[in-house]
Amino acid sequence: MEGIAGFVPLILIFVIMYFLMIRPQQQQRKQHEAMIAALRRGDQVITSGGFLGKITKVKDDDEVEVELADNVKVRVVRNTIVRVVNKTEPAGE
Repeated sequence: MEGIAGFVPLILIFVIMYFLMIRPQQQQRKQHEAMIAALRRGDQVITSGGFLGKITKVKDDDEVEVELADNVKVRVVRNTIVRVVNKTEPAGE
């Protein structure tokens, strides 16, 4: 009985860590993946480097083309996009 009582605090610490740290990180990752999957031409985005630009072309599953200024286009890996500032409405609706 005393051996089990020694493990109760460890189990409690793990449960608290799960609900305070691990689970919120998993939810944030899922939200980020959904945002990345929903990127389309015309969206204004912020990259992890702090660049603000507009998506001009969705190349493939891993990269997009972002216009930072007039005639300044860069290829960006999708996972480096941190946030979508302005979302465009789908055409034809």
